[in-house]
Amino acid sequence: MSKFKVLLLTNNDSDNVGDQIIEASVIALIKAAMRNLGRGDDSFVIDSRAAGIINKKYLQRNDPKHLAAARTAISSADLLIFGGAPLFNYSYQVFYRKTITTLEIAQEFGVPVLFSSIGVEKYNSQNEKSQQLKRALQLPVVRQITTRDDFDSVRKYTEETGIPVAHVADPAVFADIVFGPMTDPSAHSAATNLGASPESDAGESVNENAKQPTVAALSRAVSTSRRQIEQIARRTARRALPRLAAQDRRPQEATTSTVSPKPAPTTASASSPKKSGRRIGLVVTRAGIFKDNKINFSEADQQNFWLDVIAKLKARGDDYRLFTTGHFADEVFLDNIVRKRDVPINKTMFTVNSPEELISELTACDGVIAYRLHASITSFAYSVPCIGLSWNFKVPYFYDSVGYGHRAISSENWNADHVLKQLDRAMEEGVSKKPSELMDVYRTLFDGIKGVVAPESAARPYTYGQLEKNLPRYEGTSHEQYQGKVRRKLRRGYESYKKKDVALAETRKDLAQARKDLAAVKGETQRG
Repeated sequence: MSKFKVLLLTNNDSDNVGDQIIEASVIALIKAAMRNLGRGDDSFVIDSRAAGIINKKYLQRNDPKHLAAARTAISSADLLIFGGAPLFNYSYQVFYRKTITTLEIAQEFGVPVLFSSIGVEKYNSQNEKSQQLKRALQLPVVRQITTRDDFDSVRKYTEETGIPVAHVADPAVFADIVFGPMTDPSAHSAATNLGASPESDAGESVNENAKQPTVAALSRAVSTSRRQIEQIARRTARRALPRLAAQDRRPQEATTSTVSPKPAPTTASASSPKKSGRRIGLVVTRAGIFKDNKINFSEADQQNFWLDVIAKLKARGDDYRLFTTGHFADEVFLDNIVRKRDVPINKTMFTVNSPEELISELTACDGVIAYRLHASITSFAYSVPCIGLSWNFKVPYFYDSVGYGHRAISSENWNADHVLKQLDRAMEEGVSKKPSELMDVYRTLFDGIKGVVAPESAARPYTYGQLEKNLPRYEGTSHEQYQGKVRRKLRRGYESYKKKDVALAETRKDLAQARKDLAAVKGETQRG
C-alpha cells in the first residue's frame, strides 16, 4: 500500500530563518494531526518544498515546459498544504501568481488544497491582481483557508464560495515545543537529549518551566564547518555588500486557561526582570523595506534610531546585541551600521543561518525590539518580551492575536524613548500564553486534514496538553543542510548584486546617450 503523500509548500528556502522555523513547526503540526487521526508516521510522507514551486522562468516566459517539475510534484500528491507563507501578496511581490498557477495545476489533477495560517494582503475589488486571485480561490479543490493576518480580506476573497475560513495563530507559536530550549546560546549550537514533554491538560495551566525535550545537537564538526563558512561569508560581504548597499540607497478549550510564563533558558525570568544589566536584542531589517511599504524612513533614519536606543540602553546600564533573522539584505544594513557608525562588531551576530542560531540569540535576551515579524513570534513562543516595530499590517495583526496589541509600535512612534518605555512595560508584564489563542492553528489544520484523510473518523483534535506530547521535535540542522543554507544565501546575494550592477550600467548608458542627444541639440541650435 502506497503512503499518503502531503505536498507542503512554505518559504523553506528563504534566507529569513523565521521562515525555516515556520516550516519545521508546520511539519510538526501535520505529523501531530496524522497521529491524532490514528495514522502512524510510516503511513504518510511529507514532501516539503518552496511555496514558489512555480519557477521564475515560467512567470517570465509563460512557457508550459517550465512547469514540468511543479506538475510532477503536485500530480503525485494526495493533499497540498500551503503553510505560513505570504501567498496572497501582490503589491510588490509575485506570490499571488505562483499561488494561482499552483491552484490551477491542483485542480487539473484533483488534488485538494488547504491554506494554513497564511499571509494575506488586503483585498481590493478594483485591483486586477487581487481579482485574479479571487477567481482562482473559487476552484473546487480549495477546501479551507486560515490566515494569521487579514481575516476580513479572506472573507471577501471567499464570499459565496462556502470555503471554511478562520483567523488563527502563526505556526511558530509552537517553536518552544518543536525546537526545545537552547541551553548554550553563546556557542550558537543546539542541546541534546530528545524526550517527551511533561503531561498537561487543556483545562489547567501548563507549567513550561518543567523539563522539555531539546533540539538534537549539532556535532563539533558542524560547528567547525559553520565557523569556516561564516568566515568566508564575512570576507565576501566585506567586499561586496558595501557596494550593493550604496547602489540600493540610490482555539475547544477553556479560554481562561493560561500557559505559565517561561523564562528564557539562560536569562532571568521575563516576568521578574532585572532592573539593570539586562541584555536587549535589537533585530534590524533591510534598508528598502520601508519604501516598499510606503513608509518615509530611510536607512540613515533606521541607523539613527538604533544608535539612540543603544545610547539610552548603555546610559541605564543595559547591554545590547544587534542581529538579523538571516536575510542577506538585512545583513547589508547591519554591515553598514558596524562599518560606518562605529558599532562594535562584538555587539553583533552578523550571520544567522539556522533556526538554532536565531533561537539562541533571542533566548539569550531579557527583552527584544524587532522589525522582523518572526523575531517577535519566536520571542513570544519562548516567553521573551518583545516589541514589534510595525512596518507592515501583519505586525500588529500578530500582536493583537496574542493579546499584546500595545506591543506593536507604529512608525510615527519609532523613537528610542517611546519604544524603550514600551519594552520596559513588556518586561514588567512578562508573557502569558493562552492555549485557546494558540490552538486554533492546530484545530483548523486537523479539521482540514481529517476532511481529506479520514472524513468519517470520530477523532477529535488534541487538547493543548496532548498536542504538546505528540508534536515531533526538530531533529537539528545537519552539516549538509547548514552548508546548503549558506550557499543559497550567497547565491542570492550575488544575484542581487549582479542585477543592481546591470541596472547601474544601463543607467550610465542612458545618461551617456542623453548627454550625446543634448550635445547634438545644442549643436543644431548653434548652427541654426
